[in-house]
Amino acid sequence: METETVLKKLPELPQDVLRKVSPPMQTETLVRNLPELPQDVLMDIFSLLEIPDLMRAAAVSSSWRSAYTSLCSQLEQYKRPQTPCLLYTSESAGENVACLYSLAEKRVYNLTLPDPPIRNRYLIGSSHGWLVTADDKSELHLINPVTGQQIALPSVVTIGYVEPIFGNEGTLIKYELWDQLYDPEVEPEMLSYAPDELRNHVYIRAFIFPDPSTGSYIVVLIHGPGYQLSFARVGDCKWTPLPPGWDYEQCIYMDGLLYASTKSGRMDAFDLTSPNVTRNIIADEIDIYSSEYKGVFYLLQAPWGDLLQVCRKAKLIDAGYEELIVKTNKVLLHKVNMEAEELVEINSLHHNVLFLGRNQSLCLSAEEYPQLKANCVYFTDDEECNWKYKTNPRDIGVLNLEDDNREEIVSPLWCSWPSPIWITPSLTVMNLSLCK
Repeated sequence: METETVLKKLPELPQDVLRKVSPPMQTETLVRNLPELPQDVLMDIFSLLEIPDLMRAAAVSSSWRSAYTSLCSQLEQYKRPQTPCLLYTSESAGENVACLYSLAEKRVYNLTLPDPPIRNRYLIGSSHGWLVTADDKSELHLINPVTGQQIALPSVVTIGYVEPIFGNEGTLIKYELWDQLYDPEVEPEMLSYAPDELRNHVYIRAFIFPDPSTGSYIVVLIHGPGYQLSFARVGDCKWTPLPPGWDYEQCIYMDGLLYASTKSGRMDAFDLTSPNVTRNIIADEIDIYSSEYKGVFYLLQAPWGDLLQVCRKAKLIDAGYEELIVKTNKVLLHKVNMEAEELVEINSLHHNVLFLGRNQSLCLSAEEYPQLKANCVYFTDDEECNWKYKTNPRDIGVLNLEDDNREEIVSPLWCSWPSPIWITPSLTVMNLSLCK
């Protein structure tokens, strides 16, 4: 029996953290007089549901909520693969509300998040159910939109080259940093940015990886002006710079090592568990930057174990906006052979699916996620300087790799800023006492 239910406050979640908003409910009904099932049976049933369905089920009755609560406290029993969702904001929904579009259900849910308002933040990374956001003081936060748990990451001033400037009353008025240049003969320039502007120039991309040593997460940050690498574990008080390197573009964590690729094609590896992290050059220069492959590059590990490099190409369209509109029109796939320092072309994903954007890139099996289209790429906007044209339409859609046909995910697009991002819902709650 399908029912529409009024979501009430759930024990683990802030009030109204998730309620169905599209399509609108014609009537609000509560399910009463349902036959009681043993809690272990309910938990077995609930373990088959994706998170949006699971949370709606928890609002049906007190016994169902109790089963939901028990399942949340025993997440090892909840192994249901989660279909990625598109997270965005909407002016009509409110400053603190994130909207979650479920590809599995083709429905929109609202999630009320803690301050600072999500509509004022930049979304610079997502993985494992967590977002990395930059607020209007250019400070970073980890937040799980489903549970509402939020964790402050180390301050931007601990990156090393950023200095806060305070007014007479102790109020932060601006940040200063030296422009880092490659030419030692050129005198570096002192740059000055307002608190809400620094994030435009410092944060390039963020990655979230599980940290086996703490049972928590490591956040790896690519930051400017030199596109360097720093990392922090949840609970750290400062960012730790990785050994000198420049022009990093993508990161991936495999087999206990962090791999980072540069714009020139070099692949470096770092062991973040070592007391003294060193850089190991795995491939000095993979020849990838011919004119044919000019575009946005991604690294990801395929389900069968290979390291893949994805090149996303786009065309520019004059649609009457301040800036030209970017439209993804081609995706090229290669297997990375680091030993031979070469790429091996792949012509098809077959039954697999890619998710590209500011999220950590994903390759999933359409057999495991039947709502997704095989041999297709689901993408969101990934222009590095899209903060310059916040009102422009975003580059979001689905590209069929067989014929390069492009489809819209849903129309019309709800909101263009902050730029929408893919996220895989998770009920994980971090035990911060273990991170100290």
